[in-house]
Amino acid sequence: MQSKPPGVIGAKVQRKEDPRLITGRGQFLDDVALPGMLEAAVLRSPFAHARITHIDVSEARALPGVFDVIVGSDVLEATKMSQPVIWQLVPDQLMPEGRVLATDRVRFVGQPVAAVVATNRYVAEDALELIAVEYEELPAVVSLEDALAEGAPKLYDEWPDNVSCRTTIPKGDVDKAFAEAEVVVTKTFRHGRQMGTPLETRGCVATWDPFTDRLDIWMSNQSPNLARDLLGDVLGIPGDKVRVRVPDVGGGFGNKFDFYAEEVVASILSKRTGRPVKLIEDRLESFVANAHSREQRLDVELAATKDGKITGLRCTIYGVLGGQLATVGIGPNWLTAAMLGGPYDIPNIEANVVGVVTNRSPYGSYRGWGQPKANLVHERMLTLLARELDMDPNEVRRRNLIPEKAFPYQSAVFVYDTGRYHDCLRACTDAVAERGWHERKAAAAKEGRKLGIGYSFHVEITAFGPSRMFNSAGLQHSSFDEEVVRMDSTGKVTVYTGQTALGQGVQTALAQVAADSLGVPFEDVSVVYGDTDSCPYTGYGTGASRAASVGGAAVLTASKRLKEKLVRIAAHMLEAAPEDLVVENGTISVAGAPGRSVSTAEIGDAAYRRLDGKLPPGESPTLEEREVFDPENVAFSYGCTAILAEVDPETGHVQLLDYLMVHDCGTVINPTIVDGQIHGGAAQAIGGALYEELIYGEDGQIQTTTFMDYLLPTAAEIPPFEVLHMETPSDHIPGGFKGVGEGGTIGGGAAIAEAIEDALDGLDITITQLPVTPPRLLELIERAGGAA
Repeated sequence: MQSKPPGVIGAKVQRKEDPRLITGRGQFLDDVALPGMLEAAVLRSPFAHARITHIDVSEARALPGVFDVIVGSDVLEATKMSQPVIWQLVPDQLMPEGRVLATDRVRFVGQPVAAVVATNRYVAEDALELIAVEYEELPAVVSLEDALAEGAPKLYDEWPDNVSCRTTIPKGDVDKAFAEAEVVVTKTFRHGRQMGTPLETRGCVATWDPFTDRLDIWMSNQSPNLARDLLGDVLGIPGDKVRVRVPDVGGGFGNKFDFYAEEVVASILSKRTGRPVKLIEDRLESFVANAHSREQRLDVELAATKDGKITGLRCTIYGVLGGQLATVGIGPNWLTAAMLGGPYDIPNIEANVVGVVTNRSPYGSYRGWGQPKANLVHERMLTLLARELDMDPNEVRRRNLIPEKAFPYQSAVFVYDTGRYHDCLRACTDAVAERGWHERKAAAAKEGRKLGIGYSFHVEITAFGPSRMFNSAGLQHSSFDEEVVRMDSTGKVTVYTGQTALGQGVQTALAQVAADSLGVPFEDVSVVYGDTDSCPYTGYGTGASRAASVGGAAVLTASKRLKEKLVRIAAHMLEAAPEDLVVENGTISVAGAPGRSVSTAEIGDAAYRRLDGKLPPGESPTLEEREVFDPENVAFSYGCTAILAEVDPETGHVQLLDYLMVHDCGTVINPTIVDGQIHGGAAQAIGGALYEELIYGEDGQIQTTTFMDYLLPTAAEIPPFEVLHMETPSDHIPGGFKGVGEGGTIGGGAAIAEAIEDALDGLDITITQLPVTPPRLLELIERAGGAA
């Protein structure tokens, strides 16, 4: 068989979902309106730490329009287990029992205590004010230092202290590396507490059918099959009794991966009332009820030779967890440790993880997971080493990057599959030179302005992942992907996927892979997603940069098998040998005789409707292939970020002027989508580096509860973005695809920090804390003897 590829993979085709979304035809969760639907609201703890001594809901129940009120004891009667944690990476970790609704004690402001369901949200919120809760306030353990202090109040009386777990990831002989080191650099870094802040807040619409005893729940969610399984576990019902449906999702960023109490609450309320129940958080709630992330303290030591070769890296990572564990447990903090070496060939590494509970909201998923903090460590320490040795940081990078011949490369935990790191760094520095950044910096200096250039090199774990490997590491769920490719009787193709569309363009990417592999027009392919009843099983869902890589690989393999069947049928119809046929644009023809051809519509007719004489003997009717793909290893994308920034030393204001990234995610399916993913991730990196931080007071009250306080970068703060693509296919993923969803978030913080220091190169300034707010930067400038 000869096949001429239609060139869909790699093309900048228009996203399939765009016309519907940009014309206002999307259907998001709040658009779901079911007959007889009620609305619920949640009463949340006003205290960071307190005992619940009494709850009286009688007045709330009596309010006209209220259908039901539930408290923690009601939930305990209706459930088989507490809030699940799927990542248990440390076998002896102390696992606090998370409550859907608190029963005897609250451990963070915003923890759910009771819930009301009423005719509408307004009545439900009025009823919340009538619930009388008596609290005995306890001392709050707010900061990491508070939690680790000798004699600190304990969040869990049965624990010896507030440490949930400790673990170490070793590589080589770190003690020897430091004993023989010619240069040692020591520093402590802090990363602020942040959250994903999707435009659409979380919510669900639950219907528990009293006749079938079946739960049908709409959710704004990234992982419908995971949610279905966990709902079944918590509620004690089999999976076939739970249907999860996902409408359009207004952003996820990991916040909608985690499993939350409100989904269980809505389900229970629907069962008790016999009516559909909608429960959507408002923006104020989202600041305490959504998963928090990023916050860590990192105590780092680096050992090196005088010529800039890093010989050892040691770090203790303190994860500032909340009052109870989120779904992913210690996972993001563990990944910081696992990725500590980044793209560098460091022979000796010791990464220690300490998970510490505090009276804050649970610590969960956000784009990049633990990787931005790992990047902050290796890039900042490399810059400090360069300063110590009076070398160019990029020269130190060159001397330590993993060489191409070393792949596959064994890091402290993972095997890096493929990479051309030196080429990537060279392409980035060459692009900066070609765009005249150095001349712009010099010209600005003559005007008294301070411009700086910063770099950061990152690697990104993608194509998650090998189920057995991660099961053995502590993941209590699978991570394979199942895809179905079906051609109907008219020759049109439908891909059924368990992946979820979050605005990232997965419908388009999977359609491109199917069209390219089958040899049909892109317009002839549709993608169906978001329903556990009609779509196949995807274990981990849409997260960890896996939708296009793992899902795309499964679609590619299934499509290739389906194409082989199409060719067999066409060969029979054309009385030709399969190897003599050419497939192009929905037509299968005999090579050299284009007049002898059949269309996919004719093949569909032969496979479904008029089989006699057209379907080869022994060939089964219908046209469908199913593929389950569980990769043998994860795949690693990588990239080099360069940033041109201007700093005003009198105000501490930082303005980003240009943002460039050279990026390699293997085979590029759609360059526009890849660029969009990187741009969006970079915008979030900018927010984390300069603006966004969740702040708590000494009493455990969160101070940032609106976008007046929690600052997000707007269009005015976002610089021009440019992405240059490299393509180094993965050697074990069909199609060579690697993920790209989180790459933009990983390297931005360190690059911005280096650019600020470069702009202020006349001052002895070292940035060790993100975000770099104007007050923090002014303090560093003043300490260094700069402008007041």
